[in-house]
Amino acid sequence: MNEFLFYLDIFGIIVFALSGALMAGRYQLDPFGVVVLASVTAVGGGTIRDVILQTPVFWVVKPYYLYVILATAVLTIVLIRQPKRIPKRFLLIADALGLALFAVLGTQKALYLGAPIPVAVVLGTITGVAGGMIRDVLCNVIPMILREEIYALAAMLGGSLFILLHWLGWSDNHAMIASISAALILRLAAIYWHVSLPAFHIVEKPSKEKPSKEKGIEKI
Repeated sequence: MNEFLFYLDIFGIIVFALSGALMAGRYQLDPFGVVVLASVTAVGGGTIRDVILQTPVFWVVKPYYLYVILATAVLTIVLIRQPKRIPKRFLLIADALGLALFAVLGTQKALYLGAPIPVAVVLGTITGVAGGMIRDVLCNVIPMILREEIYALAAMLGGSLFILLHWLGWSDNHAMIASISAALILRLAAIYWHVSLPAFHIVEKPSKEKPSKEKGIEKI
């Protein structure tokens, strides 16, 4: 892992851990709950990706990721004492940045380990969205990936664009910056302008039961 990729990965861990800690603050969880939400948000997607790829889970091999998550959670508790005053949009922006970072990083790692292109895009998407899904489920909130908002689509765009630029001969660093920026811009645009995919909705018409007419029995 080159130096740029290392710092990008650490930054992604911090951003996702921050979004998990802020969500814990919104639901008034205790410090242990803050650490748990920060942890599952930061490493949940990457853990699922590594298990599928049958490669050592990244935070097990390199425990410093856990130290970064713990430090982020503690600093969030100490410095942000009234989470309800933090605009909800700030949480969405932090989550969007983590989504873009991890979607591209996950795709890059999957490609590096020899995954086919479609599989790499799927695993990159899982890396970006699964941690947030676990966080939302623990908070009894419908995950953003299951709502109308453009969420997983932004992750897929980032991963697909990285593969395209890599195929065109761009260096990994430049391809990552461009892909992360594209995914982030799409997600932020969806947040700002409330752009969403059409919802699948089945309209159930009220049944109109006609009164049954009893037929007389003819006598023979």
